Amino acid sequence: MKTLKDLFEHQLKDLYSAESQLIEALPKVAKKANDSKLKEAFENHLEETKGHKKRLEEICEKLNISASGETCKAMKGLIKETESFMDEADAKEVMDAGLIAEAQRVEHYEISGYGTAVRYAKELGYDEIASKLQKTLDEEYNADNKLDKLAENRLNEKAKS
Repeated sequence: MKTLKDLFEHQLKDLYSAESQLIEALPKVAKKANDSKLKEAFENHLEETKGHKKRLEEICEKLNISASGETCKAMKGLIKETESFMDEADAKEVMDAGLIAEAQRVEHYEISGYGTAVRYAKELGYDEIASKLQKTLDEEYNADNKLDKLAENRLNEKAKS
């Protein structure tokens, strides 16, 4: 990588890999959720994530680059940690509280990645692409906020006992 454009393209491919991995992992996570609202949040975010992947494909097509070719090692690690947690949790209340924690780690990683991509797109003069990436970034923030509300309003309290 020699230029910001090269780095931006690398970031897009990394995000594409992350979203692809997440599409595979979210159904397993949703299946482990016991609380109906949490399960619904994971299922809804799966559909959103499919949209994020499609947006990245559109962006890469516009830039005339292949979306694939990278493996997001960070997402791979976050998913592995989540799978490990799901094997260890015994009580269903703890499972739900822990799934929120694991999902928020993923959301925060994605928020960081999309925030950087938006900034790079703006600096490279790709205003339309920056706008598409910002839409995804906003959706990631929204997903994180929904998880916060579920944890704070009900699920963490249930896990205390």
